Parts: sequence; C-alpha cells; structure tokens
Amino acid sequence: MSKKVMVAMSGGVDSSVAALMLTNEGYDVSGVTMCLGIAEEDGSKCCGAAAVDDAKKVCDRLKIPHYVFDYALELEDKVIANFISEYQKGRTPNPCVECNRYLKFGSLLKKAKGLGFDFLATGHYASIERNEDGYCLKRPKDRKKDQTYFLWTMPYEGLENVLFPLASLTKEAVREVAKKAFLPVAEKQESQDICFVTQKNYQEFLLGRVRKIEPGPIVDMQGKILGRHRGIIFHTIGQRGGLGISHATPLYVVSIDPDKNRVVVGEKKDLMARGLVASDVNMLAKSWPGQVYAKIRYRKKEALCNVTVEKNRLKAIFAEEQEAITPGQSVVFYENDRVLGGGTIEEVLHGN
Repeated sequence: MSKKVMVAMSGGVDSSVAALMLTNEGYDVSGVTMCLGIAEEDGSKCCGAAAVDDAKKVCDRLKIPHYVFDYALELEDKVIANFISEYQKGRTPNPCVECNRYLKFGSLLKKAKGLGFDFLATGHYASIERNEDGYCLKRPKDRKKDQTYFLWTMPYEGLENVLFPLASLTKEAVREVAKKAFLPVAEKQESQDICFVTQKNYQEFLLGRVRKIEPGPIVDMQGKILGRHRGIIFHTIGQRGGLGISHATPLYVVSIDPDKNRVVVGEKKDLMARGLVASDVNMLAKSWPGQVYAKIRYRKKEALCNVTVEKNRLKAIFAEEQEAITPGQSVVFYENDRVLGGGTIEEVLHGN
C-alpha cells in the first residue's frame, strides 16, 4: 500500500514539482493549499485566489486530489500579530520563520498526521536525512536557494514525517522538470518575500495596521539629538537611508530604544559586535561541536563562533566581529551542511 503524502501547494513551480516528483515515485499524493485570507485587488480573500486556482490546475494535471484549508485566523494570530508587535518594540521580525513554525510545520503537519497521511511535503530547498542520532536537517544541493535558515523552528520529532523532494535539484532543474511535464506554472515568477504584504513595502502595511505611531528623536552615540524620526517602526539596524539627517560621515541605525522612542545612529564601525544572546532556542541536533558556524541573516555568510547554552538561551561569541546583528532576526547554527538549531536574537554583545 502506497505511503500517503500531503503536499503543501502554493501554486508556485517549486511545490508543483514536489507534487509531481512524489506522484512519479509512487506515493499516494494529495495537494493542499493554505488559504491565508489575504485581500486581493479584486476584493477576494485567499492566499490569493489566483494561487489556489494555479494549484488546482496542477493537481488536475497530475490527477491528484486538491483541497483548500482556511488558515486566515492562524496567519493573523501567529504571524501577522507578531510581525506588528516586533516592529513596535524596535525589533526586526522574520515572518517566514514564524509561518514555518506555527502554520506549515506546526498546525498543517499535525493536521496531515491526524488525517492519516504518512508525510507532509513542501517545495522548500532543504534536505532531511537519517543519521546515527535519528534525523537531521541539512542544506540542499542549490546553495543559492538554500532555505534552511527559515526552517530552524521545525520540531525535531516531526522531521521523520516531512519530505523535501527538491533537495537534490537546482532551481533551473526544477523549471526544466516543470516544462517537460507541461505543468501550467512552469514559467511562473517567484512570489514576493512576505505574502501578506500586498502594499508597496512593509512600512505601508504597518501604517494601515498600527493605530498610533509616535515620532521621536534621532540621536548619536552620545545622546545628542540630530533629527527626528516618524516612528521606530520605519527603522531597522544597519539602515543608512531614510534618516533625513546630514552628517560629515555616513550614519547608520545602530540601535532602537522603544522605551525612550528614539533611534540611535553611529558610524559603520559602531555596527560591529562580537556576539549575541538568543532565546526561544530550538535544537535539531543532540550534540554540537566546540565551534560552529552561525548565520545572522538569510543573505549573510555564516561566521565561525563559540556557543554556550544557558537554560533556553544561547550565547554566541564570534571569531570575528559581525556587522548589524539585529534583535528579532533569527540566528541559525551549522556544522558543515547540517543544521544544529537556532534561536531568536535578543541581545547584541559589544566590547571585549
């Protein structure tokens, strides 16, 4: 009897090819699209409606069932509310991490198992392998598309029930597979970074959701007022443009103080820090080596560090100072291709 797989299908080429590959491998596949209640320009509310339609067309092509699950409330409660709250606290959130934590590999994985499916599959570029300790999350073949940075919150006990069919493929190869199979989404463009931000940028989204935005001072490292900001929600660590102040040397946002409602700026050297403290830790490996590599942003190269664990917090001290470590962002730890775990950056450690 074939193993049953629920494939989370966004209507994009990656999840469509994932469904195709599993079908060709003989699994009993069903496609599921998560309706996220996102308002479209035509007034419809879904993830959006066009994505549901694209996913259904692919499922029809593959002759597999297609279902739509309503996740609008969960997106609002678990992802969007956190997104807004973090910016109000002067932090920079990572909504894709929260979506994977609570929706895809939280609620949807639980639902898949409850409905009798053996596996949940997605179109993420990542790999899950068995090793001597059990299962491990690893980087995929296509390093440019590596999405393990967003997957550190996956529950360790759920790894054995998740499939990532695209692990051994590059993005170019995925498109070729889609074209050869005449999938209707073969030429579909990549989706935007934050699915629920349908406005021009996240600031416009926040303007529509935050009732009270207080302007305040922009100060230098000594506390001298250099200008005014429209609201701390419009700023993030490392930002250079949009400050509205002139100075002899380029200035960057070094920290954000929500209690005093002020933005602190400094020179590029002031962005450098030797370490960080992370909370909300999730371990994906039982044992860690003495030195590991840490990634503090998705597009940033991982850096060598020493890690110590204190209760549910990790302290990472880097071999070389890192630029613009940002509270609210994720820090993910690696040993070669293996993801060891991760956490949410709480504190930035400056000085010696």
